[in-house]
Amino acid sequence: MIKALFKHIYKYYKDTFILAIAGVVIGVLVGIIDAAFGLGLNACTAIRTKYFWYLIWFLPLGGVFIWFIYHQFGKSVANGMKMVFHVGLGKNNKLPIRMVPLAVIGTWTTHLFGGSAGREGVAVQIGAAVSNNVGRLVDKTIDIENSRKMFLITGMAAGFSGLFCTPLAAIFFALEVLVAGKLEYHALIPATVASISAAFTSRALGLRKFHINILETLNYHPSTYNAVFLLKLAAMGLCFGIVGSLFALILRYLRLKFAFRFSSPVKKVLIMGAVIAVLMMVFHQGRYSGTGSNLVALCFDGITDDIYAYDWILKMALTILTLSSGFIGGEVAPLFSIGSCLGYVLGPVFGFDPMFGAALGFASVFCSGSNTLLAAILVGVESFGYSMLPFFSVVCFVSFIFN
Repeated sequence: MIKALFKHIYKYYKDTFILAIAGVVIGVLVGIIDAAFGLGLNACTAIRTKYFWYLIWFLPLGGVFIWFIYHQFGKSVANGMKMVFHVGLGKNNKLPIRMVPLAVIGTWTTHLFGGSAGREGVAVQIGAAVSNNVGRLVDKTIDIENSRKMFLITGMAAGFSGLFCTPLAAIFFALEVLVAGKLEYHALIPATVASISAAFTSRALGLRKFHINILETLNYHPSTYNAVFLLKLAAMGLCFGIVGSLFALILRYLRLKFAFRFSSPVKKVLIMGAVIAVLMMVFHQGRYSGTGSNLVALCFDGITDDIYAYDWILKMALTILTLSSGFIGGEVAPLFSIGSCLGYVLGPVFGFDPMFGAALGFASVFCSGSNTLLAAILVGVESFGYSMLPFFSVVCFVSFIFN
């Protein structure tokens, strides 16, 4: 019995060591690709900002180009994130590595020509595809139960962390996002190692993390957490939860509606691309293009009157139209932007500083829109300081309940 026990312990620690090494490999590889993708996206954003009036006219053709490259080279990976979730749910075994360049090129195209979309969907696909292929090699060395899901979670954590440089939030995002309400703790060790490795790698290669210590900036330190204060936070959380839920529901509805409404994907992306281009020109000449990081920056620059009361509505509407029309991109970065703009408006209504409200919205609209609780709280504290933990906990908890 003792011999069998020691054999079991030896196998456990040997497998854990191999998984940790695999996590480092995955994290470094994904961090390198994330850095290249993120820096390329920054370049696309800079070019679009400078030449907006020339490039926006080509948004419909950019959509056709995205359809063409997937039609020619990636029919089997056209579903992107759906394929990733299918692997996690056991409906598929393999993620072809070609999904990485296709997703990168498609997202760059969307951003270059003025679409409103995020970037984390590509980062997660990068991480998932790399980790899936590394995992198949590790499976030949050790026998691990449910290794496919474990490596998928590891890759998703690395992809998110490498792009946003928020390793703790990335770990729990990957643990939470596959199945609502269930944490996949069996993947904690490789996911943690990969997430930290990816963040260090991408930052070393030039990606920058968004961070502002909001309470020190505002010199705001609430001395008491009375019932009124907590009720105000809860009311804001309710508002954020409703908005995040509407984003997810309307996006799902329009994707289905457009799929039935248009006879071909080319027709859909041409017509809707033209509609989006006109709207982008009418509404403040590209203010709502890209990830929305420009709006987040405006929320925290300390200058009044930079944010309009309707910014969050237009950003949400144009992001939903972009993603439901066939353009490639993510949802998380726009959720940060939508939440920040909404919080900036709601903060004074509840007696808070606009920047404080923007910070709360940044995390809690992401919470409800992505259906992740712990990840949202952690992305808030990693972006705005750990002293904000009590406030993010309240608003994200309420937002999560009402999503």
